[in-house]
Amino acid sequence: MYRIATKMKLLPRFETEYKKRHDEIWPELAALLSENSIVDYSIFFDETTNDLFATLKVLNPTLLDKLPEQPIMQRWWAYMKDIMETNPDNSPVSIPLKEVFYLA
Repeated sequence: MYRIATKMKLLPRFETEYKKRHDEIWPELAALLSENSIVDYSIFFDETTNDLFATLKVLNPTLLDKLPEQPIMQRWWAYMKDIMETNPDNSPVSIPLKEVFYLA
């Protein structure tokens, strides 16, 4: 199992909308993530900075490389682009984080 962490940025005043959209995550998106070896996915919000901190557990991290090509993933990014910092392809600006400690 591999653990991955990233940091993203929510635009100001969109915490409620961000949570609402994720509470109503599309079943086909949840299925796609599961099919691509994601077995655990959490996102935390830092109210002082608007940073989003995501952690994933994946069985095969190479499968994640295929997600940007998937139409459902592209639709989700387009749906979220108005409330997050995004790249030109609508994907969220996502900064990989280096693990410095883990206690199992």
